[in-house]
Amino acid sequence: MQQRILQPGEIEALDKTSFPRILLPQVASLFAERAARLRQLAQGNPIADYLQFAAKIVDAQHAAVSQVELQPLDTSSMARAQQHSMPLLPAAEHIDPAWHAVLDAMLDTLAGDQGLPEPLQPLITSLRELSRQERDEIALRLLQKEVAARHIGMAPFIMAALQVVFARRAAALQVQDVPYTEPASICPVCASEPVASVIRIGGKLAGHRYAHCGTCACEWHMVRVKCTHCESTKGIHYQGIDGGSEEVLAETCDECGSYRKLVNQEKNPMVEPLADDLASLMLDLLMSETGFQRASANPLLFVAVAEEQSGEADNELVDPAA
Repeated sequence: MQQRILQPGEIEALDKTSFPRILLPQVASLFAERAARLRQLAQGNPIADYLQFAAKIVDAQHAAVSQVELQPLDTSSMARAQQHSMPLLPAAEHIDPAWHAVLDAMLDTLAGDQGLPEPLQPLITSLRELSRQERDEIALRLLQKEVAARHIGMAPFIMAALQVVFARRAAALQVQDVPYTEPASICPVCASEPVASVIRIGGKLAGHRYAHCGTCACEWHMVRVKCTHCESTKGIHYQGIDGGSEEVLAETCDECGSYRKLVNQEKNPMVEPLADDLASLMLDLLMSETGFQRASANPLLFVAVAEEQSGEADNELVDPAA
């Protein structure tokens, strides 16, 4: 007797107790919860000032997210992506012009009495003075994982505005709209890399690991003990700080030589992937001594390649809050 092989979507349809494959962002609470977690993590943290700075940016994201007016979705490109198992709306190819209004709204919030401290106000002025074309050029470079040293102070603000737009876009989708994609190491919605992965708790999510997109905040299931960068299941190890908690660990892969943070709600229900990744910079510093390379950056913290007249380049970690 010939047997037909069920496809992934059909398997889920048969199993009424199956866990969600995709978690779309809840934008009404996403940024408020992230800002609260950043402030919580700032207490006693060596980079407390930067976390407080990041929390201000995320506050501005929360204030702006309800004001976003997006252009209609390109259904033809979405249908093509679904047909060919490609990410639905690759970020670098689908930058909605609404992001300019979001950035302006965020700058208004950050320039207010409860916004950024006086020493950081020149950053806001510099962003206001950029033309739309200059902004778009920087935005595209950021989404392509490039940032010039002269733009490093502006980068967190621009990336934050893009996050608002892409999170709103992702939130407007239906889960069934999101295709199964290859490779599974990039976001099936916007083709960005995960900033971290998270072990979720509660109901059908309990015990399952999801990769968390640093751009649109979509999450997609990835089995545990599998590299979120190269998808290898060989040579996966977990490293943390001696004497520290296991809320955040570095998941290392011997096959590709990379690592990415794993945050665990089973250890602390309050963990938030982007915030906890940012706050665990000490773990990154320790990992830099092991030979493993970080698989992807945090969207609110950048390592730039400084542009030298001599043609040589230096790696530069710049803190806009410093």
